[in-house]
Amino acid sequence: RDLVRSRGLGDVYKRQVGLLAVVMAVVSVKLSPLDKSDAALVVEQAYVTGIGFAEEDAVTYLSLTNRTGQDDRLTGARSASARDVMLRRQGEGDAGAAPTTQITDGIALPDGAQHRFAPGGDHLMLSGLTEPLVQGAIVPITLVFERAGDVPISVLVDLDR
Repeated sequence: RDLVRSRGLGDVYKRQVGLLAVVMAVVSVKLSPLDKSDAALVVEQAYVTGIGFAEEDAVTYLSLTNRTGQDDRLTGARSASARDVMLRRQGEGDAGAAPTTQITDGIALPDGAQHRFAPGGDHLMLSGLTEPLVQGAIVPITLVFERAGDVPISVLVDLDR
């Protein structure tokens, strides 16, 4: 399966996976392997965490910066680790109790702009997880853009946030 489980090697394995996640915490995604410029979609501070009341669901937070030289729009996402991945926005209200709505028209990302997916705001909702989340595991997610197309990223599970 896609979620990395930490069994057998215990803490040593967890530390290695954690180090890999730190190295992958800043991901610059080139739009083409032939592209020799600095143009990229930059994903930073990405993590997946549980939502407490539903073990089969999780949320992903990240910072996304467009350095491609062109305006773009995030239109969706998918993951082999979940039945469905939705762009969602949390409304106003008490923390954790505020209603969320699906973002159906995508998220505009002008060239040079940054968009934060953060608690209390926009996030990626992973519904119907194929396996329970494991601290330090890596979840593969593919971000889907109008111009850039499919952009695969690897996101660390951090259940302590």
